[in-house]
Amino acid sequence: MTKVVVVGGGNAALCAALSAREQGAEVVVLERADEKTAGGNTAFTAGAMRVAYDGVDDLRQLMPELTDDEVANTDFGTYSTSDFLDDLARVTEYRTDPELAETLVDNSHQTLLWMKDKGVRFVPIYGRQAFKVNGRFKFWGGLTVEVSGGGPGLVDFLTRAALAEGITIEYGARAMSLLHDDAGVQGVVVRQDGVTREVPADAVVLACGGFQANTEMRTRYLGPSWDLAKVRGTMYNTGDGIQMALAVGASPVGNWSGAHAVGWELNAPEFGDLAVGDHFQKHSYPWGVMVNARGERFLDEGADFRNYTYAKYGREILAQPGHFAWQIFDQKVSHLLRDEYRIKQVTKVRANSLQELAAKLEGVDAEGFLREMDQYNAAVDSSVEFNPNIKDGRRTHGLPVDKTNWANRLDEGPFEAYAVTCGVTFTFGGLRINSSAQVLDTDMAPIPGLYAAGELVGGIFYFNYPGGSGLTNGSVFGKIAGASAAAESA
Repeated sequence: MTKVVVVGGGNAALCAALSAREQGAEVVVLERADEKTAGGNTAFTAGAMRVAYDGVDDLRQLMPELTDDEVANTDFGTYSTSDFLDDLARVTEYRTDPELAETLVDNSHQTLLWMKDKGVRFVPIYGRQAFKVNGRFKFWGGLTVEVSGGGPGLVDFLTRAALAEGITIEYGARAMSLLHDDAGVQGVVVRQDGVTREVPADAVVLACGGFQANTEMRTRYLGPSWDLAKVRGTMYNTGDGIQMALAVGASPVGNWSGAHAVGWELNAPEFGDLAVGDHFQKHSYPWGVMVNARGERFLDEGADFRNYTYAKYGREILAQPGHFAWQIFDQKVSHLLRDEYRIKQVTKVRANSLQELAAKLEGVDAEGFLREMDQYNAAVDSSVEFNPNIKDGRRTHGLPVDKTNWANRLDEGPFEAYAVTCGVTFTFGGLRINSSAQVLDTDMAPIPGLYAAGELVGGIFYFNYPGGSGLTNGSVFGKIAGASAAAESA
């Protein structure tokens, strides 16, 4: 029987483990975290998964609990494989690896169906991706599906499935290096409970995340000031899998100076907090404005739907003076703010007038802010109807940075403002793989016995990414990696 060792304990790793086990392999999962904090970055996500579908029938395959009333009262639209591929290409500025991108997109629906059969429950993202207009919900941005219970629910579903299928999960087990010779990878060196030992295997799947929790690597590759970013997720994604693969000749690829980074609560802790999860994020900025320490807007809050811009706007915030910004909203849009704005752990001020608000925005030039708001309000074209379900074209004209959709005058108090900084989710540079999830060496040949999936794979995301595609990427290539690894010596 082939023995497969999977390094990591999140979505990609557990999908790899389940897939390898399905092919008859003996599978051991090595999770660096303890059982309580296991699950990698997956445990910190909201569980959204981007998937291609041709209509509501495809969605009902994934979500059989959808009622007839829900279907009748909801416009789910369609999201074809070409739509998904176009979005992936567009937001990565056409740098995404075509073969890997096509593999991701073409396998998205069948992989989620496979996960459903393993016990994962999917539900529509009514709370974050659909607004009710004229009594009917309408989904936008190509994102309709999430895991029940979010990221923690996904980890729980997959863990239970793994244990039920006889997969061994070892917690507190940090992989240190690969066992490797001229014949390829033969296993891993692991440190657990203060003891270092070798775990032989026919194949190894690396699925243990990027290097975003490694301050030194983050600053070396992403650049100055990235040591000051908050880490949205687990403290354990320190680039171990990438470094041990590079040490045996793996080829690095992708956007090593890029990362998924978002607007994040200014006073959040250094690493993610599982009790709060992803609620430190602040993603309703398209409905308001964002200003820096000079009181100036510095980006187009309405450039696109939130899930096509949020992953790159953290970098923009980090580049501002003091590495922070304030998001400002008035009462016209306060009902649209996501649940994350209502948590207890939030840096928020409220005022009845912009003049009063200016005095409360800590670190912001009050005069500069008021001047900016006067210019912004005067530039809004209110002849176009505001509609949060579509890119409505309601915009400003003549500003240094125009807002191109969802532009409303800020003139209805009370006003609310939320302080944000940069929260880094995962890094985009990583290991080069082929469509079979084999890790390639610097001569572009597969390294026998070595596979990879998830956030430590490079070449798929550059500069930005379509929301929800990270988990889908982990699942698709995790499933492929597991099956390929199980076939290594079969």
